[in-house]
Amino acid sequence: MKCSLRILLATLLIVWRSTSEVSAQSEADGKLTAFFQSYLQEHFRQQPLDATSLGDHHFDALLDDLSPSARAGWHELARRTLTELLQRVPYASLSRDGQIDFEIFRHNLETQLWLDDNTHEFAEDPRIYCNTINDSVYQLLTQSTLPKETNIANCLTRMAEFPRIVAAAKASLSRPPKAVLETAIRQNRGAIDFFQSDIFKLAGETPQLAALQKACTNAVTVLEDYQHFLEGPLLAQATDNWRLGKSKFNRKLELILDAGTTADQVLADARAEFVSVRSEMYVVARQLWSHYFPAQPVPPDDAGGRRETITKVINAVNAEHGKPEELVADAQAAVREIKAFISDRHYLRLPEPDLCQVLEMPEFRRGNSLAYLESAPPLDPAAASHYAISPPPADWTPRQIASFLEEYNHHMLKILTIHEGYPGHYVQLEYANRHPSLIRRVYQSGPFVEGWAVYGEITMLNEGFGKGDLRLRLMQQKFYLRAVANAILDNQFHCTAMTDAEAMKFLQEDAFQSEGEARLKLIRAKQSSTQLSTYFVGRMAHYRLHQQIARELGDRFDLGRYHEAVLSHGSVPVKYLPELVRRSLGSK
Repeated sequence: MKCSLRILLATLLIVWRSTSEVSAQSEADGKLTAFFQSYLQEHFRQQPLDATSLGDHHFDALLDDLSPSARAGWHELARRTLTELLQRVPYASLSRDGQIDFEIFRHNLETQLWLDDNTHEFAEDPRIYCNTINDSVYQLLTQSTLPKETNIANCLTRMAEFPRIVAAAKASLSRPPKAVLETAIRQNRGAIDFFQSDIFKLAGETPQLAALQKACTNAVTVLEDYQHFLEGPLLAQATDNWRLGKSKFNRKLELILDAGTTADQVLADARAEFVSVRSEMYVVARQLWSHYFPAQPVPPDDAGGRRETITKVINAVNAEHGKPEELVADAQAAVREIKAFISDRHYLRLPEPDLCQVLEMPEFRRGNSLAYLESAPPLDPAAASHYAISPPPADWTPRQIASFLEEYNHHMLKILTIHEGYPGHYVQLEYANRHPSLIRRVYQSGPFVEGWAVYGEITMLNEGFGKGDLRLRLMQQKFYLRAVANAILDNQFHCTAMTDAEAMKFLQEDAFQSEGEARLKLIRAKQSSTQLSTYFVGRMAHYRLHQQIARELGDRFDLGRYHEAVLSHGSVPVKYLPELVRRSLGSK
């Protein structure tokens, strides 16, 4: 009897301690959430466009102050918040999920402070001012779920602030990299066209039409003045000084990726993977050779012959492309085919309702890629997501257009749709938008997001999409080789003296990219250091974890359940994935 009483008391003590711990964790987690909400409201007051982009519409009638004094206030808010976070939120008392949220929040503050101290984007990147003007209106008309009349009224208020944005640009910009400036010039021309015509298509019939026409006339005047500034005084100051340098690149990569890896490790992994993928491409190209060149013998199996085999077969597949005016319809057809496969294969549960719209990319956003996914804002998840497809820019030559269409042939368009839409960015970000943690909905890991999309390309084909079509497999390998090459180019462009000619040779001859795609990649690499590495780093993390968990679970491994476990924790830094996924699946 005494023994039974001792066991009962011990059990009650364990339950009491467990309940007390849960209660303490819940209280600490609540403090973290309240602290973050308070910070976020102040951040939104300082930068209203961030609020709109994230789906908080309380600040839609306001526009950012981009003056140096205002930006100093942003920096001070981040510095003060970081100090107070460490003082006011008891890390040790948080639940494990709360600790991860704390670490994500702290890391993003530290990253912002480092970027403020070590980069000079407001002095060197005129696209920031273009994007502030364009996105402040475009996002309200395409993604806000508020009534149309309210959105147009907020657009009118913001458009009245455009002269202030351009004045800030003229006061701050000096000696920008030429590659960045050229993109800004092209995008600003697109913005002028948008405010002259496309905005009225988005607004539709409205009693506010007269006011909108007047505001657009004023906006065009402001943007034309900005265009003269970009093409005149600022272009005269442009330099070729776009390299970040090895020391800053290494640190920035560690901060931006937050993947528990270093720049040297990424480069070493990418170089090894580059050799492996090229070998796999040769095997596939050799099998396709007789289909395209039935009367010709396969070139010799040496370095030159392998390159020739892959290049000629890729060129033959590239010829199977659509027309510029049919790109959107082709993408819509690809979406239907891919979604049917995902459902039949039980790859994962697709979001319901489907809020992804396939549409034509506006002119002011064209020039660097064929497509992008603009997801529903995480704080307004009822809004639509946009899978935007870009016809060739209006000022391109016939040769540029032909190269562009070859790069995104019928088969590559399917791979791109897997990446951007299903089960890639759209599906993943819809899952992320439903996560209960505000911190995880606001802060999304680039390697997780991009890596999941690249992981989906190979996994969909491995699971049978395309029914073994070798042309599709070759395009998937080519697309993945591009991601691997991105990481190499990213590092070598900013950490060494690699020239444009050397980069073009690497991309065209070694990575089998068309001239047009390679030139666009050079531009992108010069104006977005470390971002190009996110695809490869994230893909390797996702793919390796899949293999590890499948081996651990054996016959109990379920593909759909695994994928949903990966997506159920939000877009967390990939270094947390092994812990979180194993917890969800009960795998040690």
